[in-house]
Amino acid sequence: MWVSRGFIGLIAAFMLTAPQVQAGCAGENLFARLPAETQAQLAARADAAPYARGLLWRAVRGDQALVLLGTYHFADPRHAATLTALSPHLDHAKTLLVEAGPDEQAALKAAASSNPTLLFTTGATLPERMAKPEWDRLKTAFQARAIPAFLGAKFQPWYAAVTLVLSPCAMAEAAAGARGLDDAVMEAALARGLTIRALEPYDTVFTLFSTIPESAQIEMILSTLPMAEHADDYTATLADAYFAQQPRLIWEFSRHDALENSGLSPAQVAAQFALSEEILMLRRNRAWLPVIEAALTDGPVVLAAGALHLSGQGGLLDLLAEAGFTLTPLPIP
Repeated sequence: MWVSRGFIGLIAAFMLTAPQVQAGCAGENLFARLPAETQAQLAARADAAPYARGLLWRAVRGDQALVLLGTYHFADPRHAATLTALSPHLDHAKTLLVEAGPDEQAALKAAASSNPTLLFTTGATLPERMAKPEWDRLKTAFQARAIPAFLGAKFQPWYAAVTLVLSPCAMAEAAAGARGLDDAVMEAALARGLTIRALEPYDTVFTLFSTIPESAQIEMILSTLPMAEHADDYTATLADAYFAQQPRLIWEFSRHDALENSGLSPAQVAAQFALSEEILMLRRNRAWLPVIEAALTDGPVVLAAGALHLSGQGGLLDLLAEAGFTLTPLPIP
């Protein structure tokens, strides 16, 4: 869930071969397999964060009106109910704000095609930077995603970690053209003649990842490998939490899974999650606020971005409340 919408399309576009798409990605909910006590502890940690539950919100300040939708970037038939709930808000909006609009997605792919060093290293390869058992696990995960080991070995470490977030089935669906919620919302906005603006430049995530030290990027891979090795189950787990409108639970379950299965120490996991949250969510949230303020000068706005951007201290909802907006959760039947 922490990977940006633009990079999902980029990863799918650069797949050398696409595994055959299944009739819907199937997996087991891993959260449901945890002991009841552990489930309760993770749910309590999630609910302790501001705005931990809910995917659709209204923010009002004076005569300014903003509706925020936390999205799930992969295809799922359950998106239909969300689109129905969002529809009347799109009818009254002037602008749709998204992480990456059509122009930004095209620019991202063009940049990666023209400058391979954005995604591929010219220095030491991953097998040279990792212990052999770690590389063997990563190589197996690459192969499950139709990425030859010789090519994956040259990935920038952060790009390898981002790739591992996606299950082979989800990658195949994306490569075959299956749409996540973000694309469906953009299509609905275009049908209404709304202006679509990006919340950030197309190369923002490249810039953010470049600030992460190499050692921390390798730890990103290690903390993500448990997810990759039971990817369809993990995808099902995150999707179920999302459609239960508990996006913060996704973050807490991911942290728990890393602690149990990554091989990293608790201190390393804590540092990794703090870094990921700051670089990939909080820093971007802060940068988005001026874009939101500018869009609101033209009239009502709908914002659709990954659900993990909404909750927590420093989340979009928390920042908007600090800026004087009154927040109201909206139902999704």
